[in-house]
Amino acid sequence: MKVLVLGGTGFIGFPAAQALVWKGYTVYSLARSEVKAKTLAAEEIIPISGDVSSDAWIPLIATLDVIIETVTASPESSRSVLERVEKAAAELRPPGSPPLSYIYTSGTWVHGDSRTTIVTDTTPIVTAAKLVAWRPAIEQLIVSSTVLNGIVIRPSLLYGRSASIFGMLFKGAAEGRVSWPGTPGGRYAVVHADDLAELYVSCAENASVVGGKIFDGANPVTESVDDLLEKLVRVSGAKGPYEYREPADAFEEAITTNTLLRPYLANALLGWTPKKQGFVDGLEMYYAAWQASL
Repeated sequence: MKVLVLGGTGFIGFPAAQALVWKGYTVYSLARSEVKAKTLAAEEIIPISGDVSSDAWIPLIATLDVIIETVTASPESSRSVLERVEKAAAELRPPGSPPLSYIYTSGTWVHGDSRTTIVTDTTPIVTAAKLVAWRPAIEQLIVSSTVLNGIVIRPSLLYGRSASIFGMLFKGAAEGRVSWPGTPGGRYAVVHADDLAELYVSCAENASVVGGKIFDGANPVTESVDDLLEKLVRVSGAKGPYEYREPADAFEEAITTNTLLRPYLANALLGWTPKKQGFVDGLEMYYAAWQASL
């Protein structure tokens, strides 16, 4: 396959691009600087100079098998990229070509906040977290496209490597204080960055048979936030006890989202099963990895 990863230097896109390379595929990614281009090239990912708003990557659409989009963070940018890809696919791809597969990255916060209701990949979306309330409409645009073979992956909170959002939590702990937005008793849906990367690979490889599907990318069980914070105090050597605080903005409000998620579709259709050690169980290792990434 030939695959373009939009956002291929990011926390989601880079492991996905690496995993595709390891499988022997030709992988392209955008690079906005020489440093980023060198990082990609060192991983045998072909860098394309420019960002998602440029035209540098558009000619590739003529021969690509898959585009993985991990970069847009607003309804305007998501719609813009989708429309540009649809237009280029219609104009550039030879007659009779199979539809270009387009894998869009959403997130499990679209399920909204609940400490009592279990949800799955196919649970209807009723009330998404405020920060991502626009995403369900974009998801439907993707999977209903008549030009592209649209697929949606919803990552849960990522852990491992440089820690993604949890890097903020680790930073506070390293400075001596474990403080996190929310209230006691919460549970998070989480997934390791490497396991999520494997889900992108599986979707890309099987795109012709899973087009139109939406997959929740998460471990089969959720993690206790109380357990996470309590153990982090011990692991980091921070002064206890840990504390919860009021969210400071919409982003921190989203972080407090509790999702009792039991994903099944990726396992049923693709055989995808997360393999990495759980976040709380492996916290010493994951905290050390974050420290080493600084």
